Amino acid sequence: MSRRKRKKRGEEQEVNESWLLPYSDLMTLLLALFIVLFSTSSVDAQKFQQISQVFNGIFLGGTGPIEYQNPVENDDHSKDDADAGAASEQEEEKQKQEPILDLEEQKELEQIQARINSYIKKNEFHNKFETSLTGEGLLLTIRDNVLFESGKAEVREEDKVTARELAKFLEMDPPRNIIISGHTDNVPIRNAHFESNWELSVMRAINFMKILLEDKELDPRWFSAKGFGEYQPVGDNNTDVGRAQNRRVEVLILPRTKSDE
Repeated sequence: MSRRKRKKRGEEQEVNESWLLPYSDLMTLLLALFIVLFSTSSVDAQKFQQISQVFNGIFLGGTGPIEYQNPVENDDHSKDDADAGAASEQEEEKQKQEPILDLEEQKELEQIQARINSYIKKNEFHNKFETSLTGEGLLLTIRDNVLFESGKAEVREEDKVTARELAKFLEMDPPRNIIISGHTDNVPIRNAHFESNWELSVMRAINFMKILLEDKELDPRWFSAKGFGEYQPVGDNNTDVGRAQNRRVEVLILPRTKSDE
C-alpha cells in the first residue's frame, strides 16, 4: 500500500472518530436539561435525588453540577413543618378539651379548694384525699380504701362521717353542677353483686352521692353519678401503687355557666 493511501485512510479514521466528543457533550447537556425539567415538575424530591445520584455515578463520578442536596434539606424542613403543625393541632385539641376558667370562676374555686385543703391538713388525710384545679373545674380525689371495703360498693359506716363532712364544702350559693365518678383498677371482679368493674364503679359513685345528699342544703338536681370502671387509669396497673391510685372516687365541681345563673 502506498504512503498516500495509508495517509488518506488515517485521515478518514480520524475524521470518523471526531464526532464522538461533541456528541458526548450534547448528550450530557440533554441529560442535565432533562433533570432540571424533572426537578421543576416533580413533587417527589426524594426520587429526584435518587435519580441524580445514579446519573452522577455514571457520568460524573458522583461530583459535579448534577449533585442536588436541596431536596433532602427541603424534606427535613417539610418534616419539621409537619411535626410543628401536628403539635399545634394537638395543643388546640387539648385546649378545647380543657377550657380555661375565667378569673372570677378560678378565684371562687380556689377558695373552695383552700377550705378543703385545710380540712385535709387538719385531719391528716394527705394520703387519702387530693385536690386539683383544672380547666374542667375543681377535682377532689378520694382513695377507695377511705370509703369502701375491697370489692364492695357500700360506704363503710365509720366513713359516712367523713362523707357528710365533705358535703359541707359542696354547699354553695348559687349552687354548681357536681359530678361523682367511680374508678377501679383492671383486676377482674365477678361476685354475687357485680359482674364487672364497671358496675362496681357506678354503684360506688351512686352510694357515695347518696351520703352527700343526706345534707338537706344540697339540691339533688345539681348532682350526677358516673362509673368508668378501669378505663380511665391515673396510675400503672402493673404495680400495687398504681392500682391503688386507680381505685378512687372523684368529685368534680364544675364552673358555672350563664345558664346556671
